[in-house]
Amino acid sequence: MISIDVLTPERIEAFVAAFTTFFVVINAVGTAPILVSLTESGGPAHRRNMAVRAVIVATSILYFFAFAGTWLLSQLGITLDAFRAAGGALLFLIAIDMVFEKRAERQKNRAREVQTKQEEKGEPEDVSVFPIGTPMIAGPGSIATAMLYMSNTHDDPVGRVGVLAALALNMVACLGIFLLAGPIVRAIGPTIAQSLGRILGVILAALSAQLMIDGLKGAFGA
Repeated sequence: MISIDVLTPERIEAFVAAFTTFFVVINAVGTAPILVSLTESGGPAHRRNMAVRAVIVATSILYFFAFAGTWLLSQLGITLDAFRAAGGALLFLIAIDMVFEKRAERQKNRAREVQTKQEEKGEPEDVSVFPIGTPMIAGPGSIATAMLYMSNTHDDPVGRVGVLAALALNMVACLGIFLLAGPIVRAIGPTIAQSLGRILGVILAALSAQLMIDGLKGAFGA
């Protein structure tokens, strides 16, 4: 049984913030229609295979940066506060793209390029690594999020487990959404998907602003 002393309000708040940020940045609901279009020629079996492989690839990349991110920063001489501020700024730019649907437009352009290659070859292409696994799931935003929240734990073992658990739950949710991508796309429709993306963008903007504020406070000793 988990001790109540371990589940402090600060740790619970950090877990919720990490889970929410991962969910918004990964945006599995927004990526699902792209997965459907890219795997249409291969059928449901091909789509399931691509979904599983894409999540495995993305999870491997994100966990690598979650564990090795702090070491990489130290080797480059970058302070954690500087990375928090820069990472928050990066996530804020992603949030702006989500609100104004620029990110979705770029993802669709990548999808069209892959579809064109598939049509030229006349057979379904492996889209698990690119573009689904990376950069649509494990992109700059989600990688920065993994490194940011792991650095925010200040080597607290329970806090680190909380961040890793938040990432794991998001990967499980992502896989579930991808496996049900066909029915989900038909159910929500393009209008609801666009509205949801904009709402998530506003939430991400607020979370990223807080990260920038925390980074600047730490850098200037406020």
